[in-house]
Amino acid sequence: MADKPKPTTTDAGIPVSSDEFSLTVGPDGPILLHDHYLMEQMANFNREMIPDRQPHAKGSGAFGHFEVTSDVSAYTKAAVFQPGTKTEVLARFSTVAGESGSPDTWRDVRGFALKFYTTEGNYDMVGNNTPVFFIRDPMKFQDFIHSQKRRADNGLRDNDMQWDFWTLCPESAHQVTILMSDRGIPKSYRHMNGYSSHTYMWINAQGERFWVKYHFKTDQGIDFLTQEEGDRIAGTDADYHRRDLAEAINRGEYPSWTLKVQIMPFDEAATYRFNPFDLTKVWPHGDYPLHEVGRLQLTRNPSDFHTEIEQAAFEPNNMVPGIGPSPDRMLLARLVSYSDAHRARLGVNYKHIPVNRPKSPVHSYAKGGAMRMINVSDPVYKPNSKGGPKADPQRYPEQAVWSADGEFMRTAYTLRKDDDDFGQAGTLVREVMDDAQRDRLVANVIGHLKGGVREPVLQRALDYWHNIDKHIGDRIAKGLRNT
Repeated sequence: MADKPKPTTTDAGIPVSSDEFSLTVGPDGPILLHDHYLMEQMANFNREMIPDRQPHAKGSGAFGHFEVTSDVSAYTKAAVFQPGTKTEVLARFSTVAGESGSPDTWRDVRGFALKFYTTEGNYDMVGNNTPVFFIRDPMKFQDFIHSQKRRADNGLRDNDMQWDFWTLCPESAHQVTILMSDRGIPKSYRHMNGYSSHTYMWINAQGERFWVKYHFKTDQGIDFLTQEEGDRIAGTDADYHRRDLAEAINRGEYPSWTLKVQIMPFDEAATYRFNPFDLTKVWPHGDYPLHEVGRLQLTRNPSDFHTEIEQAAFEPNNMVPGIGPSPDRMLLARLVSYSDAHRARLGVNYKHIPVNRPKSPVHSYAKGGAMRMINVSDPVYKPNSKGGPKADPQRYPEQAVWSADGEFMRTAYTLRKDDDDFGQAGTLVREVMDDAQRDRLVANVIGHLKGGVREPVLQRALDYWHNIDKHIGDRIAKGLRNT
């Protein structure tokens, strides 16, 4: 009989009640800041590697602009999305699991982060080239990233470790299916889409609220590398995607993306057949079609890669009036985690670094700290009677809100009629992919599983794929038997 597992504890040795679920207000409410274990997990995770980013360490970036081409003012009052507005933008693309020197063409999700330098302050969006993610609760995030990186004992990446995590977290099925498909190795950063993945709130001038998802559709067309091409290039040009982006812009071939959004009326979220805030799900376009917003184009390479790209700090808590968060647990945790990561990596005054400074005026009471670069003048406290800045609740009311109630608890989201972990992944395989894409999916999975995945994880992986699609699962099992 196996020994009873040791209880998970905090770093102070205190047993924790759950290492899967964050403390929330009811099953569908927001996570709570006094969830010390979650905060400890995120804070420790953010400080593990210095000075590289923890995930998304290897990346590339460029500057350009975003221009609004359609009128969406009925849905948001954000200045950046008003008709005809043109806004300077910084974009950073990245791999997730690799280190700063890793090959660009490993099979991986790609980051798609944007910083809009708007007239109302910086608006940041941290997205990926996929519309979903592997997990839906931030309590699992640190462990997920650890499973995709390197073992503690020998410093090697380990497919068995990856599949062990994925198969024990079936909500990963949709994202893993995308990862093992053609989109797992884009031809270049120019040939992939970008998604907010998270659901956000838009608020219009009348105070009406809507839920939205962002889709940046590449104007160059989706294209990919096969596993064989990716492996070959990884050994001959580890900076293949970084080089491609820089050289394309130098040639005047400025890459662009068309932003489209899905819009859900605020009240429909309560009864929609899927949980619309579940990061592992998409909203079918038949239910919520795409609406064009504008065009992003990149026209300038950085002049100092370290200063302008490596020190760039994207944080989803940077939301301007007319844009707000949603009850997505992963997003709510990121509102805390990203800024904490930047303080750990770059210092408390990271927003003074030129690439992170807003173009709009700053009237803040922040003072002191290491590497402060902007002078502060008295008064340095509030409230005051010395003419210091004051909040204006009439002009900037708190509108990005929703109702929540219930006991504090650690539990999964409430399941809805069509909520399950494998359904959308199966739809992707059967209804979106063609025969050639399914053939490559099967080959990619077989190759990955052959790369050191052992029992009992291997059997769980086969069960995982049978749950996604029986025919695909059978083909993968047969392929493994014949190798």
